[in-house]
Amino acid sequence: MFTIGCHLSIAKGFAAAARDATSIGANTFQFFTRNPRGGKAKELDPADLAAFAAAREAGGIDCILAHAPYTLNPASAKPETCEFALQTLADDLLRMEQIMPGQLYNMHPGSHVGQGADVAISKIADAINAVLQPQQTTLLLLETMAGKGSEVGRTFEEIAAIIERVELDDHVGVCLDTCHVWDGGYDIAGDLDGVLEEFDRIIGLERLRAIHLNDSKNPLGAHKDRHEQLGRGFIGFEALAAVTNHPALRDLPFYLETPHDDLSGYADEIERLKSARQ
Repeated sequence: MFTIGCHLSIAKGFAAAARDATSIGANTFQFFTRNPRGGKAKELDPADLAAFAAAREAGGIDCILAHAPYTLNPASAKPETCEFALQTLADDLLRMEQIMPGQLYNMHPGSHVGQGADVAISKIADAINAVLQPQQTTLLLLETMAGKGSEVGRTFEEIAAIIERVELDDHVGVCLDTCHVWDGGYDIAGDLDGVLEEFDRIIGLERLRAIHLNDSKNPLGAHKDRHEQLGRGFIGFEALAAVTNHPALRDLPFYLETPHDDLSGYADEIERLKSARQ
């Protein structure tokens, strides 16, 4: 089954988001757990969660992907920022068990802000170790990054180094962002097989559990992280469709984070990807 969706707002509740997903031909969706710039999460509404269960069953939605706020940085040199990251991670993982057990939670690893990648990697792993619980069913995903500024996670080696330090490593996976890896210097348009072989050698393809499917406004290796609509960027639609058709990837869930003013843009991209499905 082709599992494809996009990033949706949950401002009107999870049931409304599920209905929005179904309306554009999607069978999954991604959402922010709270304001992407941080803050307290909205209280969960039992009535909405019950309606969500019915809406996702009707729409064939078997998986969802939560996204941590962008301000989450467990690698920060500031104690208050690290504490916010710990509290947010713990709270979000607990909430995911209530929203829909057995799902995915994605986070940007963090930024070393001058401390160096090695220090940041240790801090990120320490934070993950502090919040993961043996009984949780939610899988925490580390997202591949473009490498702008002092971001950690631009290389597969940095992602692997974090996972190697996680005690409950069976609770951790990876979300590959096509724009990010492209901007990070991995040529998924010209050598997708080679990139995946490198990923498998360094991290292991069994760790790869979701794909952010985005084109890029930038050429290969730009380290800028600016998403573009499919086919309007430097990666190109054909290469991105090939990602969804690759034998090692085709059964993963795909999430569009492309810039659109309304849902019709996502509907068009989803339909084009379905038409290109082999």
